[in-house]
Amino acid sequence: MRDYLRMTKDELRAELTKLDTRYQQFVDMDLALDMSRGKPCPEQLDLSKEMLRMVDNYIGENGVDARNYGLLPGMPEARRFFADILRVSDPEEVIVCGNSSLSMMYYLIDLGWRAGFVDSIRPWRFCNNTKFICPVPGYDRHFRISEYFGLQMIQVPMLETGPDMDMVENLVKNDESIKGIWCVPVYSNPDGYIYSDETVWRLAQMHTAAPDFRIIWDNAYCVHHLTDEIIEPLQILEACKKAGHEDRPFLFCSTSKITYPGAGVAALAASRRNIEHIQKNMAPMIISYDKMNQLRHVQFLKNRDGVLEHMKKHREILAPKFDAVKRLFDENLNSCGKIAHWTDPKGGYFISLYLMDGCAKRTVELCKQAGVVLTPAGAAYPYGVDLQDHHIRIAPTYPSMGELETACSLLCIAVRKATVEMLLQQ
Repeated sequence: MRDYLRMTKDELRAELTKLDTRYQQFVDMDLALDMSRGKPCPEQLDLSKEMLRMVDNYIGENGVDARNYGLLPGMPEARRFFADILRVSDPEEVIVCGNSSLSMMYYLIDLGWRAGFVDSIRPWRFCNNTKFICPVPGYDRHFRISEYFGLQMIQVPMLETGPDMDMVENLVKNDESIKGIWCVPVYSNPDGYIYSDETVWRLAQMHTAAPDFRIIWDNAYCVHHLTDEIIEPLQILEACKKAGHEDRPFLFCSTSKITYPGAGVAALAASRRNIEHIQKNMAPMIISYDKMNQLRHVQFLKNRDGVLEHMKKHREILAPKFDAVKRLFDENLNSCGKIAHWTDPKGGYFISLYLMDGCAKRTVELCKQAGVVLTPAGAAYPYGVDLQDHHIRIAPTYPSMGELETACSLLCIAVRKATVEMLLQQ
């Protein structure tokens, strides 16, 4: 293959004819593969099946029967377990919830909207043009929550060290309508980047015009390592305490991609004052979450070391899939010139694929027409709009290795075909 950017129009037309033939071969295969979301594969789900047999003892260490009502903040051993996962020193700063950390993020935004927080002058719904900072590319469901509540989303570039902090600091210091920022600090969705200690500290100590500015710290992938390296950025709650802003961060995590996405356990951590405020406002909604499931998870995973050992089994399944995607990209795209580049994450669930401007939607469309569903182009941007039309989130986890290799081979043909078509149009 030759560099597409150096080809003449006639050479590009000849290349497109070859690509059309190869693309049709995939169409004729009648594929039906879905790579649109980062779901664990069946082999990963099977790793936790022993947990389902843990039904003998539901009396917690404090004597509470987990089968009955009560204990809204969660079983003490579960609060201690998640404090360990989130590296929070005080289990009293943790609430253990249902299976979804996303629902808890929604609830916290809703709480700010309806009632405000401990340091709010008024509920957010009474503020003019409430805004939230969104590092891009980012997690589409974070953006969907913001959109649902009518929060204006301010895009900030995502760097390899985290969000562009020069831009963040300039935005928040004079604008009291900016109420928070979405963060995925470890193996960010979708790039797989890790926040540097400097980024964490700057988030903790920066001046904000809004007294109730909140950092939504989504630690979804904090134990999802793909290498031997255990990466742990500066602990945000401790950093905020040292900076005098202990009420600023809300930390979230869950076992959704550790055990079962549909039947895991989620937790949030925050300052004592925030925890008291959250419980007070949560009490009319629910008496307690599923404490039986909390105990099952603690008995099965035991502690942070137990989780890391369990995640090594996940890594044995997932690392070869990520390696296969990067190998196929390297073999099929690098020799075509600078038409694409991709991230090389050390953990998490995604790879970001960046194409030449104007090629992402066409690439996704070509894959769909051939039977492979990808995350929609633009999904990692607020309102689903990528102005450059250049980013695709790749989710390698769910397909089998054979399906993944077929899908990525098709994807590479689609990228090249979309690129040649665009170059011919120019």
